[in-house]
Amino acid sequence: MQNATRRAGHGLAKALGVKLQEKEPVRDELSRGESIFSIQTTDTFVEQQPRSIDWVVDQFPSRKDTTSYLWSLFPFLTWISKYNWSWLAGDAVAGITIGAVVVPQGMAYAGLAELDVQFGLYSSFMGVLVYWFFATSKDITIGPVAVMSLLVGNVVTEVRKTHPEFAKEAIASCLSVLAGAVILGLGLVRIGWIVDLIPLTSLSAFMTGSAINIAVGQIPPLLGIQTVETRGAAYRVFINTLKHLGDTKLDAAMGLSALTMLYALRHGSTALAHRFPKKQKAFFFGSTLRTVFVILLYTLISFLVNMKHADDPSFQILMTVPRGFQNAGVPTVNTTLVKLIAPYLPATIIVLLIEHIAISKSFGRVNNYTINPSQEMVGIGVANMMGPFMGGYPVTGSFTRTAIASKAGVRTPLAGLITAMVVLLAIYALPPMFYYIPKSVLAAVIIHAVIDLITTPNTVYQFWRVSPLEVFVFFVGVFIAVFVTIEDGIYATVGLSAAILIFRILKARGRFLGKVKVHSVLGDHVIGDDHRDVLGEYGTFSPPVAQPARNVFLPIGHPDGSNPEVEVDNPYPGIFIYRFSEGFNYPNASHTLEHLTSYVFANTRRTNKNHFAKRGDRPWNDPGPSRLLKRKNRSRYNNGSSEGEDGFPTLKAVILDFSSVNNVDITSVQQLIDVRNQLDRYTSPDFVDWHIACINNRWTKRALVSAGFGYPAERADGLQHRWRSIFSVAEIGGEDSPAELQEVKSNAAILSRTTSMHVGATLDIESGLAADSSEAPTPANGKASAAGEGEEAGATISGIPCTESRGVKAVDMALKRKQNAVKGRPVAVHGLNRPLFHVDLTSALQSAIANVEARMEVATSESEGAVTGR
Repeated sequence: MQNATRRAGHGLAKALGVKLQEKEPVRDELSRGESIFSIQTTDTFVEQQPRSIDWVVDQFPSRKDTTSYLWSLFPFLTWISKYNWSWLAGDAVAGITIGAVVVPQGMAYAGLAELDVQFGLYSSFMGVLVYWFFATSKDITIGPVAVMSLLVGNVVTEVRKTHPEFAKEAIASCLSVLAGAVILGLGLVRIGWIVDLIPLTSLSAFMTGSAINIAVGQIPPLLGIQTVETRGAAYRVFINTLKHLGDTKLDAAMGLSALTMLYALRHGSTALAHRFPKKQKAFFFGSTLRTVFVILLYTLISFLVNMKHADDPSFQILMTVPRGFQNAGVPTVNTTLVKLIAPYLPATIIVLLIEHIAISKSFGRVNNYTINPSQEMVGIGVANMMGPFMGGYPVTGSFTRTAIASKAGVRTPLAGLITAMVVLLAIYALPPMFYYIPKSVLAAVIIHAVIDLITTPNTVYQFWRVSPLEVFVFFVGVFIAVFVTIEDGIYATVGLSAAILIFRILKARGRFLGKVKVHSVLGDHVIGDDHRDVLGEYGTFSPPVAQPARNVFLPIGHPDGSNPEVEVDNPYPGIFIYRFSEGFNYPNASHTLEHLTSYVFANTRRTNKNHFAKRGDRPWNDPGPSRLLKRKNRSRYNNGSSEGEDGFPTLKAVILDFSSVNNVDITSVQQLIDVRNQLDRYTSPDFVDWHIACINNRWTKRALVSAGFGYPAERADGLQHRWRSIFSVAEIGGEDSPAELQEVKSNAAILSRTTSMHVGATLDIESGLAADSSEAPTPANGKASAAGEGEEAGATISGIPCTESRGVKAVDMALKRKQNAVKGRPVAVHGLNRPLFHVDLTSALQSAIANVEARMEVATSESEGAVTGR
């Protein structure tokens, strides 16, 4: 069947004019050439190319993969059966604490979303109620957040400018359903990695710009100023606030004093916790509940001030808050509303994702667990799709509440269910108390919460130390968020970061490497492969044979910051080592290879000295080196003797370091072929050897082999059959490994001592019998007895069959067999059919030099034979 399929495939290829892969010239010639080791003493290893059908089959999920996927959609199933009272205690404390915090925050953030306060409570309830079923993070709490609320408020305002017939809550609910559906889809197809495309600088700029916008927008309600539009750019809001300071009312006294008290409670609790470490937990909860305390205190003050004239309060209060879920129902999602909201979806999705995933990853690292970003998307998506049925608007993870939950000792995601109970209690039992909450105090709560989101100067300085260019991106994002809109700030930072990344990839330039011998020094001693293997005193490394050394390859010119006093030069005249820096794909292939060829041309000469018979035959773009450069290169490459008129060596080999290359594509491989052909013309009538080291991917090997790399190129003079195959061999593992041999030796020594003791005891007994009795056992009887005992007590110790009767001789024979088996089993690391693929640069350089010198020996012998023939 397989042969029939092969014949059919070859027939179809012939009909279509497809040239199938030619037979590799080295595959059937593994025993030819001057190998560094004998094929007969080494296991032959021939690399097989990966097949496309295997890749296709691997992409289809198996039954086990499908079951695992379905199980992963509900992570709570892995731990709910192990739930215990200890976990419940931690979750109860954390859940009640978060509930006490999220109620006032949700009410405050609803104002940012241009909604009534009850919608913040609805969103708080549905977020924590639904999320815990799908959560992979125990710490994060999902609900209304300041930044998302501000963005929802902007969407509501913009849509109602042209379509005032849509209610505010309808717009917010539709936005939540659409964003949740998109995020749920992304999570179900498991592409949570998409969040990694947004860098930390973009997130920091977005959070900082948003915090500034929110804080500035809350200054007018904090001061009781009602004549300033708070939905404009932050700088306009600030300027207009200054213009209307005369309109400040009694609200300012309530708001400013509440804000001052919030900071005083926080800093006071922190100071007391440091002063009294034993009561640190109590002070933590005191600090955590400061928002609740301030709201309760000022609600009481407001009640005392306004209870006799509640319809005409002395400062702005919330007034009536509906009890229960008054807006529960199917959310409005129609074509008109979807078209109006669609332009704002990208920004909404980005905000929902980056804040939640960044927070969950951060707390996962702190508390030593790993989250699944794709599954977190499922949780966010479901929460935002279900929330609008109870009147909620878009929700995501909250940094402040997550930090509180973590410090409060949350044990599992089930704490969200307890938080939902607290919020439900507030929705049904506390609305009458909400009537007297001052709006200026809610503004103070918002300002107090968002100020912590502003990136600190110390963090910006650390950014500068790592990457000054990204600090520029950070400030651009903050500037646009403050002076234009938050959405434009998001797009600007993400776009700039992507542009910088693409530019780095496009303009990537590899490094040419030189060889340096280094020694490992521990204290005042030179050490070997093991740091405990002290080999000598650290001095001037003389005599060199007494000091171990290894080869390392450093960039020529020391662009890596290595010591400039260390001399780094080309490892061999005409051989160049090139390391890719940003991979090797179609975006950077052209620029990278242009850098490679320009350097090679600048440091070599043509192999054919008569290529340009006269100076005037040189093309205008290749005038040749100056006289000063000629003299310099004669000294550099030839110790003062000229190899040619230019003083340069000829190009002999190129070694590519693929340690930073994971995949290649058609464009990059084709350009590599073009460069190979270009350099072959440059070195004509000779050829350039291409050695490639540190290949990380089988598909990359397949692509390179299909392009003719990995084995010697066909030559008209047949010299490709004289290649010297320097392979890297390694110790095999398992029973035939040297480690196993060492264990055999240890066991053999124990067995030898045991057998000797037993034989000695037997001789003493026999001696006693000979003295006490006139009849001693015959040798025949003794031999039979020993044989029988050996059959009953025969054993195998680490592969050494032995009996007591065989003694030391049997052990020695088995040990020798084991040693011979180990000594005869080295294996090649890479396939013998890929002699120009190498495990490291040292092997590649050794192979390149060996082949270059072999060709030189052949050329010398042929020239001497020609002279002798004459």
